[in-house]
Amino acid sequence: MRVYVPLTLPGLAEAYRTGELGAGPFVAYAVTPGLREWYVSDDTEELEYAALGRAALASLRLLAAEPEAPRRRVVIAVDVADRAVSAGPGRGPDPAPGEVRVAGAVPLGQAASVHVDAADAQADVTAAAEALPAADGGDDDAQSVVDGAEDHELLWFATQEIANLVGHGD
Repeated sequence: MRVYVPLTLPGLAEAYRTGELGAGPFVAYAVTPGLREWYVSDDTEELEYAALGRAALASLRLLAAEPEAPRRRVVIAVDVADRAVSAGPGRGPDPAPGEVRVAGAVPLGQAASVHVDAADAQADVTAAAEALPAADGGDDDAQSVVDGAEDHELLWFATQEIANLVGHGD
């Protein structure tokens, strides 16, 4: 199953350093029954794009909690065994559209691709991370700011480019 793991650039650097994602159960996003219902599509590619978008929003939440992290959303697409993925315990069969839990660490070598904001998205991502609490509280203006970050498409990178993304390239 392909899952989309939200990170920050420091989180990506840590995964690169250790060679794995997560130390225990961690949140990811995937094409789930709840995501299919929420997105109302049967097109697998569109559903995977929706799961990527959910992970990008989760990455924005990580940035809001890590003010020192560079203001660029990061998502890693990784293939894991179906048995390694479940809904969060006690959170129902699909706690949020597409949200799943991955049981344990996943070797970085299983990653299919990395998706990162372009540098020109940083101002909008910074503003969105700051506006997130107000948007969660129902502030329409703040939600508009958050949506502004979502207007930026994440760039696709091959896994061989991770070293350059985290500043360890040749």
